[in-house]
Amino acid sequence: MADEKEDDLVDYDDDDLVEEEKKAEPKKGHYVGIHASGFRDFILKPECMRAVVDCGFEHPSEVQHECIPQAVLGMDIICQAKSGMGKTAVFVLATLHQLEPVDGEVSVLVLCHTRELAFQIKNEYARFSKYLSAVKVEVFYGGVPVAQNKTVLKTNTPHIVVGTPGRILGLTKSKDLDLSKLKHFVMDECDRMLEALDMRKDIQEIFRATPRQKQVMMFSATLSKEIRPVCKKFCQDPMEIYVDDDTKLTLHGLQQYYVKLQEAEKNRKLNDLLDALEFNQVVVFVSKVARATELDRLLQECNFPSICIHGAMTQEERISRYQDFKDFKKRILVATDLFGRGIDVERVNIVINYDFPENSANTATTTSASDQYLHRVGRAGRFGTKGLAISFISSKEDADELAKVQSRFEVNVAELPDAIDINSYM
Repeated sequence: MADEKEDDLVDYDDDDLVEEEKKAEPKKGHYVGIHASGFRDFILKPECMRAVVDCGFEHPSEVQHECIPQAVLGMDIICQAKSGMGKTAVFVLATLHQLEPVDGEVSVLVLCHTRELAFQIKNEYARFSKYLSAVKVEVFYGGVPVAQNKTVLKTNTPHIVVGTPGRILGLTKSKDLDLSKLKHFVMDECDRMLEALDMRKDIQEIFRATPRQKQVMMFSATLSKEIRPVCKKFCQDPMEIYVDDDTKLTLHGLQQYYVKLQEAEKNRKLNDLLDALEFNQVVVFVSKVARATELDRLLQECNFPSICIHGAMTQEERISRYQDFKDFKKRILVATDLFGRGIDVERVNIVINYDFPENSANTATTTSASDQYLHRVGRAGRFGTKGLAISFISSKEDADELAKVQSRFEVNVAELPDAIDINSYM
């Protein structure tokens, strides 16, 4: 499969790209502790530092400790680090630190694969640029009238653009988005965008509209060995930060359990768990849109404060519901895998796999169930905090996939005990 993808890559000129042999050795790291150093050691510009202090950040995570000093110097970076370790803050702070805003010029482009993630990244830029009043950030994605985007680009050109590949390519082709002065090209959840060949082509076309000399930063929680050479083709001598191997991708502080039960017993078990467990917020993952809406309705009938998000909703509805959940107006979210990647809600401390992840294979992309499991359970226990993940196992396929998760990540997912110590996940 990797070879097929290589063939689909449009060839760049050799002189445009540094040969792989020259690449530095990947940086290895265990994602366990929080470093004793503080954000002050990064010598960020004062406006960025003030925003960091306002956000209550004191000590950087390991990925921030490894990446930020290199990123602020303009180095190309390929980074794989598990969910919840603050990868977004790496590129947001690194680009804001280097940014010298020029009216009418787009200096930073951030691409990501879903509209929710784009919306969230824009909010992170807003949070960290609060003392950089001259900096303008906009987000562009499908589902919003393109004329609206064009007006913004014409009348109030942003310095930082966050968006999804399809819309960004459309605006670039129509010459409304000028990337000729771009200095920073960022891809979040890059494997998801590069595995899908149609999306990869869009990204390559956008990439060609940018100057040769720029900083490229690529981030993901999972980066298969097949996709790493593809990432390198976009970079010049990148610093590579990978965890040692898949086994280090398990999430620290996260208790993981499974429950064997029949399909027909899932609703009763979910109700019992929500009654018995102490939680701030819960995400319940299901496999299909119809199941999400039905389960959400059942929970509301049982007086649980539930809300539902899935891909069949309009963009406005999805963003509005995501914001309500993030603002703690609802404490239970029923979601499809649309919500499984990159979405960050600080108060989530329990994830329930009502339906265990399946291997998804369509013409565009292939996602393994174990990858999906990692992304889902990563919604709880963010940034080294405690959390709880419970998976319902109702078929032989579920049991097989759970066994693969345990062997791949060398983690023991135990059967759910009758009682769980609240201190283990709160």
